[in-house]
Amino acid sequence: MKIVNSWNEWDKLKHVIVGVADKASIPPMEPALEPKLSDDSGMKGSHGPRSAESVEKASIQLDNFVKILNSLDVKVDRPTPIDFSQPIATPDWENEGMFGCMPPRDVILTVGNEMLEAPMSYRCRWFEYLAYRPLLEKYYKEDPDMRWEAAPKPRLTGETYKFNYLPKGILEEERYKKIEERDFILNDNEPLFDAAEILRFGKDLFFHNNFTSNLHGLNWLRRHFPNHRIHQINLPGDLMPTHIDACFTPIKPGVMIINPNRKISSEQRKIFDDNKWKIHEAAPSIHNAPPPMCYSSIWLSMNVLIVNPKTICVEASEEKMIKQMEGFGMDVIPVPFRDVYAFGGSLHCSTTDVYREGECEDYFPNQP
Repeated sequence: MKIVNSWNEWDKLKHVIVGVADKASIPPMEPALEPKLSDDSGMKGSHGPRSAESVEKASIQLDNFVKILNSLDVKVDRPTPIDFSQPIATPDWENEGMFGCMPPRDVILTVGNEMLEAPMSYRCRWFEYLAYRPLLEKYYKEDPDMRWEAAPKPRLTGETYKFNYLPKGILEEERYKKIEERDFILNDNEPLFDAAEILRFGKDLFFHNNFTSNLHGLNWLRRHFPNHRIHQINLPGDLMPTHIDACFTPIKPGVMIINPNRKISSEQRKIFDDNKWKIHEAAPSIHNAPPPMCYSSIWLSMNVLIVNPKTICVEASEEKMIKQMEGFGMDVIPVPFRDVYAFGGSLHCSTTDVYREGECEDYFPNQP
């Protein structure tokens, strides 16, 4: 019985994992997290279980999303949360808490018949894979062709991170210069990436190099997927650059949207131009700020889930994004989701593919 198959972001979705807000926690400060939090963030200086009220509100919207997907003939599985507020340790470090299992997209990368556990750079997320193990074990048992893989588990010692990356008093323009020069918080002593840094286009994978992924991770993926072409993408213009799916999003073959504040270089854009892909600036969010206690930016408006080549889920309040998607000929399903944002992102973040119809196609045949 074939259970696992997904080669891109837009073929017809038949089976997906949707995250869970239960037992989520605000993690304590750690080296990977520090440069990602602004000084005015409500999460700076506090950690512990998310409030019961916030968990309830997020759970209502997640459960509603599941009902919508079920109505579209999409099977949905959910991870099994552990107590993410408990302290954790390895021989190299101790952490007073963890994170949660709302954003499966960060943890599991599905490429064809393979589901790969990502080597994430946050200590608070070191044990997050445990929430997905019951599902991966089940898929592996029932699908004889499924490949269950895990990238090398990182040690995340002090050597993993650049010491004093953001010295006290650093100016904003100096921070932007660091990003433009691809000077990020991570060193390259071990492979690191979140699964949400990779976009899948059949034979081609695009890897976003930033605060949660390093070039060692890119090199590891190239060796691991030798039959794929894996391209490095950098999108300067954000002081805290992270996941690609809130700044560079495919809508259907030949059509991309890009965060207008995060430009792609002509060198990295060439593969899209040479293959007649159109890159459009994303419609702006209607919101001026993310919800309270949220790590992400207002550009979660771009974090959409494509159900099939004609149907797309967009956060319900994002009227400008809905209109833009309709302009691309998409049928839009509005999904209320802002109460989930603080738990790890929007509609794309909150899912990871198990099965999409279709095979591995070449969408970029014109390459050197």
